[in-house]
Amino acid sequence: MAVFEDFQKLDIRAGTIISANAFPKAKRPAYQLTIDFGEEIGIKKSSAQITQCYSAEDLVGKQILAVVNFPPRQIADFMSEVLVLGTYSEQGVVLVTPDFKIENGDKLG
Repeated sequence: MAVFEDFQKLDIRAGTIISANAFPKAKRPAYQLTIDFGEEIGIKKSSAQITQCYSAEDLVGKQILAVVNFPPRQIADFMSEVLVLGTYSEQGVVLVTPDFKIENGDKLG
């Protein structure tokens, strides 16, 4: 069982997707995302298997939440630097998004 201290180790931040491109080399359908996390963290990249619910065009400008302090992970020829958060839902992976526009880099607390 996880304890509260485990949750505190995660650095979950808000970011805005600035580009989304198809990732044909991924084993499962995915996008390569470029995400702006604000001045402190900067621009990071992520591979996200969210193609069932989102088109690449719909993702640009969308604010998301992501874990930014996991080690980078090699996926095919792409280095994924953050883990974008979503739920495994009936229709596919649905992104966790803020209800209101917030600052890039805002921390989930």
